[in-house]
Amino acid sequence: MMDVNEIRQYLPHRYPFLLVDRVVELNLKESIVAYKNVTINEPYFNGHFPNHPVMPGVLIIEAMAQAAGILGFKTMDKTPEDGSIYYFVGSDKVRFKRPVVPGDRVQLEAKIVTEKRGIWKFDCKATVDGELACSATILCADRKV
Repeated sequence: MMDVNEIRQYLPHRYPFLLVDRVVELNLKESIVAYKNVTINEPYFNGHFPNHPVMPGVLIIEAMAQAAGILGFKTMDKTPEDGSIYYFVGSDKVRFKRPVVPGDRVQLEAKIVTEKRGIWKFDCKATVDGELACSATILCADRKV
């Protein structure tokens, strides 16, 4: 549904911090399904960990937040070019269930729970081959740049 070129219109992130490769499903005001292909070429694998590469948990959370950000921007019909930025402002109920390693395709899902005064709450999860890797409630704030 959205390739990386269109994703870049809705997220201000760029390499090496753009963590969404494709959006495969988008229901405005409801949910998004996207994915991140994890390769050994990711810069963080040099140090996390050299002989046992594991994607850092904070980056899995960030990837979920980026997917949620796309959903929020698309729902509001805004882009960063409109002078709007979508800040990741919090996470609750974070749980990690399995490591993410090179070769994995991480499916990122976010569902809108609430939106009040520009603060959005999402239920998110990251899975690999149908197996839960991480879940969290993520908060984002829409602000003017």
